[in-house]
Amino acid sequence: MPRKHPAHRRAPTARRRRIRAVRTLWTPLPAGLLLVLADPKYAYAVNTIPVVIANTRNWITGILAATATLFLTIGGLRYLLAGGDPGEVEKAKSALKAAGIGYMLAVLAPIILQILQGFVGDTTPATPEAPASSPPPQPA
Repeated sequence: MPRKHPAHRRAPTARRRRIRAVRTLWTPLPAGLLLVLADPKYAYAVNTIPVVIANTRNWITGILAATATLFLTIGGLRYLLAGGDPGEVEKAKSALKAAGIGYMLAVLAPIILQILQGFVGDTTPATPEAPASSPPPQPA
């Protein structure tokens, strides 16, 4: 049986057009409804920018260290199993170099994100300062 060219497909029926319109209009409704009904103080950002940057730094450092450890393991196994084959030894060395670069990036990630935090303009002190207190009132 010969295949029909896509241009020869039958046109969508009115029922199919209605179903498509309903799906298009009603799909974002639950998300919009949640945003409208949510309490405004919780509907926006959960954390401040410095907290988000600190969390990002921790995640990036962890992912980089885990990936570098994986490459270190793969490189070490390739080196052990190379059996003197120069091509495999080179692949093992490149995996070990990638692990070294990954560990370097994991160490530098906090410094890079601290620089990024400076660009964002975070002026909050690392430790909150106590408010200046006025002297106690004198009894009359």
